[in-house]
Amino acid sequence: MESSCEMVALPLLTTPIEANYRACTIPYRFPSDNPKKPTPTELSWIDLFLNSVPSFRKRAESDDTVADAPTRAEKFAQRYTEILEDFKKDPESHGGPPDCILLCRIREQVLRELGFRDIFKKVKDEENAKAISLFEGVVRLNDAIEDEAMRVENLIKGIFAGNIFDLGSAQFAPFQYLFLLSGWISTCNLTWAWRNRLAELFSKDGISFLASCQNLVPRPWVIDDLDAFILRWGRKSWKKATRKNPEVVLAANDLPSINDITYPELVEILSKATVICQLKDETGKLVGVDTSNLLIANSGNDLPVIDFTRVSQELAYLASDADLVILEGMGRGIETNLYAQFKCDSLKIGMVKHPEVAQFLGGRLYDCVFKYNEVLS
Repeated sequence: MESSCEMVALPLLTTPIEANYRACTIPYRFPSDNPKKPTPTELSWIDLFLNSVPSFRKRAESDDTVADAPTRAEKFAQRYTEILEDFKKDPESHGGPPDCILLCRIREQVLRELGFRDIFKKVKDEENAKAISLFEGVVRLNDAIEDEAMRVENLIKGIFAGNIFDLGSAQFAPFQYLFLLSGWISTCNLTWAWRNRLAELFSKDGISFLASCQNLVPRPWVIDDLDAFILRWGRKSWKKATRKNPEVVLAANDLPSINDITYPELVEILSKATVICQLKDETGKLVGVDTSNLLIANSGNDLPVIDFTRVSQELAYLASDADLVILEGMGRGIETNLYAQFKCDSLKIGMVKHPEVAQFLGGRLYDCVFKYNEVLS
């Protein structure tokens, strides 16, 4: 089941798209590989998805919107496991050979066929509320940094700290959305307080957002263009992103996938967060954010990864004149699109939370990726 809206290619992709764009970063196989025999990389990733089945079954069992959820959840686990095992026997079964997009899509299809539309809905609602309650403190902390370069670095480290609280690391659960910030397109985790699990951590063991930033894997990261980006930040004028009162478009998933935020949910959250988005300092000056030019769009996506040859016409239109693309999160910025080429500048930001990804990049588990590509005009 895919989005009901007509899908088109993102106009910012380098053309010809067929020769320049491949969504999946890690090649599971090469043309010389036997099409009937799974490669070691395919087997490794199939096992990773197999290992995730029990956690998805548990979530599905507790979905009180679905009649006979436990029985249906067991059917999901059996069916998806069978499909993954089929891939081990014949990589070309079920529309293969498999890649991360196909493995995610089949998982979502099986869940939906069994009546599960959004097995993370309850946890999303709870964690959205917690995250919003922490937003003011995070905004004020960052605004208190006077040095612009240090403020930018703190924002970037905040993104990585947020990545710690991600479903990909098995312990935490994020929601992600596609985000266009006045010409900046970004697939990123909702950062009202740099991630939804932060509040629970505060109450459980006192781990703070600041401590999470300080405990990141030390630089240099496996891909580390942060210094170059900070230098450009002070010198380069991205035509939309650097203006006062910039236009901001948040483009969320069309359909639920794991616990990524959806378009209707984002509309609801922003309506609730209006008061938080009007933070003012002691002089009455607006701080942190400005929602005067905030728009919301449906990306057309229904997976935790994204293929930019298939986005909504709405997003394609809004993105057509963007001059900085930002892809945030391991799924959208590393496992897919790490080497994507765009007609404009781009950032790929994410934390490495799978050993298979760390091995591919030659880095460490929980290493960071900050990849900046500048297109010379």
